[in-house]
Amino acid sequence: MNQGVQAFRNNHYPDAVKHFKEAVRLDPSNMNAQSYLATSYFIQWVPGADSPDNKKNYDMAEQEFQKILQKDPTNSQALASMANMAYNSAQSGTPEQRRAAFNEARKWNQRRIEVDPKDGEAYYYLGVIDYYDALQDLQTARVNEKMSPSDPGPLKDEKARAELKDKYGKSVDDGIDQLKKALAMDKENEDAMSYLNLLLREKAYLSDSKDEATALTTQANDWMEKSINMKRIKASRPQKTQAS
Repeated sequence: MNQGVQAFRNNHYPDAVKHFKEAVRLDPSNMNAQSYLATSYFIQWVPGADSPDNKKNYDMAEQEFQKILQKDPTNSQALASMANMAYNSAQSGTPEQRRAAFNEARKWNQRRIEVDPKDGEAYYYLGVIDYYDALQDLQTARVNEKMSPSDPGPLKDEKARAELKDKYGKSVDDGIDQLKKALAMDKENEDAMSYLNLLLREKAYLSDSKDEATALTTQANDWMEKSINMKRIKASRPQKTQAS
């Protein structure tokens, strides 16, 4: 364990893997060693990189985190790591692969909330996933209708709008709710504010009237401004020292 921790702290992750594997072999009940082992694999994984070694790091990290969850289904670190891996996997691949990865990330974040209903980060990621779920199709519809970036909506093709609203309306509303829950737990989460702005714009594209779309866009602008202001506030605060 000591050798593994030293290698881990020095960013020598392949060496850390060797030491933690041996620690787990000698004491299979050592959950701390198991967690370090899983994390050592996880840190070496590069999302989007296509190589056998990179895939091995992903597979081994997933395998070790699953072992932790078999022993302790409520382990928050393992649940968060599985959610994180799935979410980052969705940043590359075919549309089908990305959608599958987002669905996997959604599942893990829902499990996080089941374990800890006050896990604000899990609500945040559920909102972000809902935003990306609708993004591509809504962007395509706007391009097809030659809508300018400043046009708040709604989509002009009533048939296309109805189909997209039927497909994504619920998830967009759900995403807005999830981000509001995240903000209720962390009122300074500027990223949640930023994505709330984006989801409100998606809702505006699916709205039934110009007035509704304009009102939603006004709300979106307010959240965008709040996000920018919060970033400025945080940047102006004294930086914490390394020791603290």
